[in-house]
Amino acid sequence: MTTQLAFVESPVQLLNVLEWAHTQTAPRSAAAEPVGTTDGAPAGSGLPAQTAPASTAPGTGDPADAKPAEALTVVVLSPTDPMSRGQLRRMAQLARDQGLTVHWQEARGGRGALVRTLRRLARPLRSAERVIIGDPFSRYVQLLLTLFAPRHLTVVDDGTATMEFAAQLGRGERLVRWHRKGSLGPRELVLAPVTTLARRRLAPARGRTVEIFTSLPVEAPEGVTVTENAYAWTRDTFGPPLLTGGADLVGTSLVETGVVDADHYARVVSELARAHGATRYFAHRRESAEKLHRIAVETGLQVVRPELPLELIARRGPIGRTVVSFPSTVVHTLPLALAGTGVKVAVIDIAPEWLRATASPRAQGFLSGITGTAAHEVDRLTARASHPADRLEFG
Repeated sequence: MTTQLAFVESPVQLLNVLEWAHTQTAPRSAAAEPVGTTDGAPAGSGLPAQTAPASTAPGTGDPADAKPAEALTVVVLSPTDPMSRGQLRRMAQLARDQGLTVHWQEARGGRGALVRTLRRLARPLRSAERVIIGDPFSRYVQLLLTLFAPRHLTVVDDGTATMEFAAQLGRGERLVRWHRKGSLGPRELVLAPVTTLARRRLAPARGRTVEIFTSLPVEAPEGVTVTENAYAWTRDTFGPPLLTGGADLVGTSLVETGVVDADHYARVVSELARAHGATRYFAHRRESAEKLHRIAVETGLQVVRPELPLELIARRGPIGRTVVSFPSTVVHTLPLALAGTGVKVAVIDIAPEWLRATASPRAQGFLSGITGTAAHEVDRLTARASHPADRLEFG
């Protein structure tokens, strides 16, 4: 009997685990007890019985539960921000409806949470035939990877990080997020041995296969299999959507990550809304309340905090006939999720003058690469201004 474990930390990661599972043998429905009951771990599993609080556990089941061959169990390493947790609860229920077992792990729940998580997951990790992860840059996932060496490893999309991961793995570089500056801080120096070992575990080797399951244009590193994520599960499950007039804008966390200047961003959003007749602004789950309030006041846009990843929101509808986005994964995923619906997707280039001084030197090139590799169905918009204070024009 073989087992497969998926570790997710974001709603998009869980969505793409569902997409990956859709391409495999359909999972057999797992027996699910009502939320809030106590799940008993099988004898010898090394995992104690767990009570799943209704407020935090959207699904039931334990990572070490006895499952049929090729069964897939999803372990949610719960984040702390409310938006991510809310979306993950809803995504976990969708996964449960598909017959997957979902185990909610309060991995960041205060003092001792890390030790409890490692103790609970170490044994099932070592026995798993395949491990699926969504963020190879995650320190938490990297620490888990030091505990085991799975025979089969699959990396699913978690935003544009997949592109950078494939490129860094191919070049043999250490794993650093594209928006981070290259110098190592005290925390990175302490975790350097973990990152180094994790990078070896993320690379193909004798007795270990590595797969990248992605909708993004990545060049397969030597020995790595790249499998296309065509968003078939999303299209089969939802829609087609009702189309509204005008356009919808898609927000980004580029301001929050220190890449783009907040004033430039607000000005461009305002100009985009006027140029395209937009009425709604779909917020990224990491956008700050202060920035979103400013956008609502200055632009008159209806700010929407989606309850699910945007691919599902758009597919379920209603959605504008045009969706305008800053450089992000959605310029690759939305054309797939909305194929055949008549929705047009457009991406706005990030001008160099919008970048903050704190931005990584790689930021401009990486963002340009996202727009430059967007699907053929995606229109590219360029903002032109003779002075930062001038009104922007799009062409």
